[in-house]
Amino acid sequence: MKLCYFLKHYLLPFTFVFITYSCEYSKNKSSSFKYNIVWIVYEDQSPEFFPQYANVPIKLPAIQSLAEDGVVFTNMHTPAPVCAPARSAIITGMYPTTLGTHNMRTYNAYKPENEASIGIPSYSPNFPNYIKPFTEYLRNAGYYCTNNAKEDYNFKISTNAWDESSQNAHWINNPNESPFFAVFNDHHMHESGLWRQTNNEILVDKSKITIPPYFPDTDIVRHDFAVNFSNLIRADKKTAKIIKQLKDSGQYDNTYIFFYSDHGGPFPRHKRAIYSSGTKVPFIIKPPKGVSISAKPDQLLSFIDLAPTILSIAGIKIPSYIQGKAFLGDQKAEENQLLFFATDRFDEVIDRLRAVSDGNYKYVRNYNINKPHALNNSYRMQIPMMKELLELYNDGELNETQSLWLKNPKPAEELYDLNSDPHEINNIINYNSDILVKLRKDLDNWVIETNDLGEFPEIELIPKKYLK
Repeated sequence: MKLCYFLKHYLLPFTFVFITYSCEYSKNKSSSFKYNIVWIVYEDQSPEFFPQYANVPIKLPAIQSLAEDGVVFTNMHTPAPVCAPARSAIITGMYPTTLGTHNMRTYNAYKPENEASIGIPSYSPNFPNYIKPFTEYLRNAGYYCTNNAKEDYNFKISTNAWDESSQNAHWINNPNESPFFAVFNDHHMHESGLWRQTNNEILVDKSKITIPPYFPDTDIVRHDFAVNFSNLIRADKKTAKIIKQLKDSGQYDNTYIFFYSDHGGPFPRHKRAIYSSGTKVPFIIKPPKGVSISAKPDQLLSFIDLAPTILSIAGIKIPSYIQGKAFLGDQKAEENQLLFFATDRFDEVIDRLRAVSDGNYKYVRNYNINKPHALNNSYRMQIPMMKELLELYNDGELNETQSLWLKNPKPAEELYDLNSDPHEINNIINYNSDILVKLRKDLDNWVIETNDLGEFPEIELIPKKYLK
């Protein structure tokens, strides 16, 4: 019965889109564009770790130079606060919950057995093949597209996605003078860096770090924060080299540079959390010389908006199936009024949450109240401060605010006033009925309209060819 629902409500609506889009795409190809586009992507970082957003004890001159030449956005979010689902949204302009890429992770290029402990093989979700990486449209229009080097899109990506995707991929390898789209991923700030770099040189004064109120102020917590800040300082030097290459080649003034992170910070209650600490990311756009950025710095933005925006500024018609909205270019759409978020499986543990925000309030729906937000994820347990948090909680040494994320059971619903409570600590679910009713309905409508596949057990979504 559920599989029939999946076919009726997921595949069939896209069949109509495919017919419509096929006609549009065939008569809207273009081959001459002026501006290059470069993406600089940091892994696992929240805005408050950067001097453009908060009072931090580090300087990042390369990122600051982009901010001075561009626009700093304050409301860019990922629809999923973990890398592979987030990257599926970026590369397609679609919600992971619509594609079937909402679980972390589905397609694992490195480990065919994937999550054997719970019977999940490595598989590529079975969404319609007309849903393509947006880079295919760029390439068809004459762009030279490179990725250096992380992919991890949660599905098996087409070989047509990139001209080159490797550690050596670079726009400078462009064999002709066509415009280029180049992605540079820096992984040194990844969650794993908290334990792998823990004995590396600390480049920041630990005493000047501000610890958020949901963490205890201990030596271990401060050290982990200092490791992350030190990793950012090292990453900024690599970013400076990319900027210098563009300037030395004369391409800087002719290039859009997008800077962002794939989701929130590497710490507990950041990565994998549906709160802003997990979904909000730094986002800066440096436009070509003489080009103005018309988007508002504080408007609500989602990763699903990146693909249509790139196509818009490149002069390529946006496919009608794309769920995101362009916020720049000739196809700029109306601003988002709502942002939607989802979490499902994180490696070997599962916890389905959905959330919606209007920028002032966030409503969170927890489907499994008998699990704490602090899931027992074995990968995260390697973080020194995660181990300490659990020890302190079990010993009763955390205050009420510091204990919220670890409490079991968790509430069925949460509502936060983001203006007065940006850390999302004070659940006002019982105090604001009008907002609550509206956001509940908004979330219900989104689940239906986007064909949220989270209601199905993952095993029902795995194509049969991947099952033994």
